[in-house]
Amino acid sequence: MGGIRRAASAAMPATASTAVSKVAPVILGFWVMKICATTLGETGGDLLSMTLDVGYALSSVLLLAVFLISLWAQLRARRFQPWRYWWVILTTSTAGTTLSDYMDRSLGLGYAQGALLLVSLLAAVLATWWLCERSLSVERIGSGRAEVFYWLAILVSNTLGTALGDYLADSSGLGFAGGALLIAALLAAIALAYAFTRLSRTALFWAAFVLTRPFGATLGDLLSKPAAKGGLDLGTVGASLLLAGLLLAVLVASTRHRDGDRRAAR
Repeated sequence: MGGIRRAASAAMPATASTAVSKVAPVILGFWVMKICATTLGETGGDLLSMTLDVGYALSSVLLLAVFLISLWAQLRARRFQPWRYWWVILTTSTAGTTLSDYMDRSLGLGYAQGALLLVSLLAAVLATWWLCERSLSVERIGSGRAEVFYWLAILVSNTLGTALGDYLADSSGLGFAGGALLIAALLAAIALAYAFTRLSRTALFWAAFVLTRPFGATLGDLLSKPAAKGGLDLGTVGASLLLAGLLLAVLVASTRHRDGDRRAAR
């Protein structure tokens, strides 16, 4: 953690434009990769904790360590690097999966109580961020401190998303497909609100960001769970390989497109 604090402090003097360039632009490709990464985080976390029988507690410790290493590298970066950025997103998702499962199952909180606790924690992170920076906009991350808040909010939202996804799939009676369809409808409503209303773009972003995680959680369960439980029976290994390939393909395509735009602008 000391290395992360030093990296954040070193980034404090950065201008807004420099800091903004370190996070991905919020365009259609961003949401496609976000869903791929969070879905992979669900299957990858389950692969480690359940399929390999590492357990929720130890898996959480290991994956949080990987997250902190990836975050340290991200905070030290001077500009946006897609591979580095999406690696941090993926590590928040895998760590969030096992953390949520540890809270809900090992500690016995249950999906509903775990989700309420995480909603409160996310609200506290966002409130503290706003009090310190007077903005929650991802387009105006002007300091290392704001970037730390950004990643902390992402980690908590991805943990929350796992609890919400599990609640919808297991406790609400909707099942994996029903939960995914419900969240897809909510995301479509947010997209329409973005296109046709003047609602806060920042509020809509964070609403969509939180909801893409349970969408990924239910989608990941749909892919990996056995047919007897309403899944497609790919298993955590098969689903993780499929999603990793898809994420890699989209990331390569978006990176090439971005490099092409840079060359055209010269």
